[in-house]
Amino acid sequence: MSGRIGDPPIIGAGTYACEVCGVSCTGEGEAIIRSTLAREVAAVMEYQGLSLQQAVDFIIKHRLDQGQAGLIAVSSKGEVAYGRNCNGMFRGCAEENGFMEVGIW
Repeated sequence: MSGRIGDPPIIGAGTYACEVCGVSCTGEGEAIIRSTLAREVAAVMEYQGLSLQQAVDFIIKHRLDQGQAGLIAVSSKGEVAYGRNCNGMFRGCAEENGFMEVGIW
């Protein structure tokens, strides 16, 4: 069985927050750590000018090396984005205006 088991995520890899966005990841810990997945989302938004969803899609496709993972991100504007390279990921969000979204696939 592969994977890292631990309570706290590693800052920059499994979780990250700055003035651009906040990101939380789940999945195979080694792949998330190697790719510094959470920090990379903020970096491509900041340095390449991508939107939140574009950044999430780019990171999942181009920076996540072997291993399965998913993430949820929130921009400083309140936008929410999800990304994954696996068959499913439980996720959800609720906004101030009453909009709610829950997903599995």
